Amino acid sequence: MSDRTSELQQIAERVRVCTRCPLYKSATHPVPGEGPANAEIMLIGEAPGFHEDQQGRPFVGASGRYLEELLAQIGLKRSDIFITNVVKHRPPENRDPMPEEIEACRIWLDEQIELIRPQVIVTISRFAMARWFPNEKITVIHGKAKRFGNLLVVPMFHPAAALRNQNLKPVMVEDFKKLPKYIADAKKNRDLAPPDEPKKDDPPIQQLKMF
Repeated sequence: MSDRTSELQQIAERVRVCTRCPLYKSATHPVPGEGPANAEIMLIGEAPGFHEDQQGRPFVGASGRYLEELLAQIGLKRSDIFITNVVKHRPPENRDPMPEEIEACRIWLDEQIELIRPQVIVTISRFAMARWFPNEKITVIHGKAKRFGNLLVVPMFHPAAALRNQNLKPVMVEDFKKLPKYIADAKKNRDLAPPDEPKKDDPPIQQLKMF
């Protein structure tokens, strides 16, 4: 086991005993995230849902299966990417996570990003998108990459949105097809320094509109 893999597992263990916000009280299982410590793509969703809470794994069920289809079209497997959420415990009744809950859980996401050092971060929730793209709408910026220090961040629609609205499926396919080029560009442009994503100056968490 590599040192990075061991460190990633240690983060997951700390998430499993986290009491930084009240969400742990009603959750069945925490969902730290899963994937390789050297993943080139890190996919960030919103929060665990019912099935994720039951299994302790991110993106299980219909959304997870569709995500696997999208990845397969660009020659990737689920096991190639790291998948996590903005908050690691399920909010009651699948309600939106509160800003204070997102902030309390931010330490774990920060540590995962710093350790994995993905070439590309894909946000698939408005709460993940809000961290890097405040006051933007997903319908306007989906599939468009933007660099933040050593991070290349690409906002995309959530797979569940495409399952609800079949018109979004071609859009998601085209957005995912851009990822190999984004990864190649990120490799060319990244220097050897660790990620220098600003933390203190990050935009405040906001409740954004999906459309």
